[in-house]
Amino acid sequence: MATIKDIAKKAGVSPATVSRVLNYDPKLSVTDETRKKIFEAAEELSYQKKKPRRYANTNIAVLHWYTEKEELNDLYYLSIRLGVEKRAKELGINQETYFMDELPEALPGIDGIIAIGKFSKAQIKSLTQFHSTIVFVDYNPGLGNEDVIMADLAKGVRDVLDYFLEKGHTNIGYIGGRECLQGETVPIDDKREMTFLSYMQEKNLLRRENMFVGSFSVDSGYQLMKQAVEQLGDLLPTAFLVGSDTMAVGCLRALHELGIAVPNRVSMIGVNDMTIAKYTYPSLSSLKVYTEIMGETAVDALLERMDGRNIGKRIYVATELILRGSVV
Repeated sequence: MATIKDIAKKAGVSPATVSRVLNYDPKLSVTDETRKKIFEAAEELSYQKKKPRRYANTNIAVLHWYTEKEELNDLYYLSIRLGVEKRAKELGINQETYFMDELPEALPGIDGIIAIGKFSKAQIKSLTQFHSTIVFVDYNPGLGNEDVIMADLAKGVRDVLDYFLEKGHTNIGYIGGRECLQGETVPIDDKREMTFLSYMQEKNLLRRENMFVGSFSVDSGYQLMKQAVEQLGDLLPTAFLVGSDTMAVGCLRALHELGIAVPNRVSMIGVNDMTIAKYTYPSLSSLKVYTEIMGETAVDALLERMDGRNIGKRIYVATELILRGSVV
């Protein structure tokens, strides 16, 4: 595991700055560029390199549904993007990354597209004008024959809840986020939230008052946990599944400020197992989503399409429960 000193050296900042950025210290004033360097350095140092094949004269575009600033608040997509970019570099592929707020009018000379995130029908129509060969990562647009790379979040959430149940927790809460397609106001169904709801119903343990939903950001996690404590009082769940690690950082901060002990009073498990999970206090247990594998797989699927495969694939990447100091 990379140390804070390793990250600091690679990013060209002090270890103290790295520690505060990885913990989303609200009192720290640094530029987005510095935060980006630190997050990318942390992810790169934890990435396992493989022996490459080489693909000369191949040009791909990576299209990211977030803006570059939004990406810093939800490191899940940053990690997928880095996985794509690293795999492309390993294979000798020429690759350019574009965020949705800076798309050019044309992308000449590309051989295919990797689309990271969730795209509306109007956006997908625009993407197909750049190139008809597209691999979607983290979203199934339901077109019929496209390639889709997803994490198996449904099984992962059940694994988390089974762990809580085995540890004797029956009062379990959920804090998560929802996302909307561009130009739409109705949120997309979130697999984490929907699986939590259905599985807890199946176990006859669902308490809807224990579910709090906002956005996938540190600030939202912080506000939602404070809301949960205020509304539930002594009935506050003894365990929480939190929909992302970045939200969980905010949840931990709220509980710390309120004097509620983690994990002695509240156990917590996040989702994604981003690098920041190792550096929180206590260290955050998390459902590991192999985002780098999702990125790699997207590149490999795109190459298969270029080689002539014309049948769409739906690939679900497995998850793994990583236990650390936020659970007993």
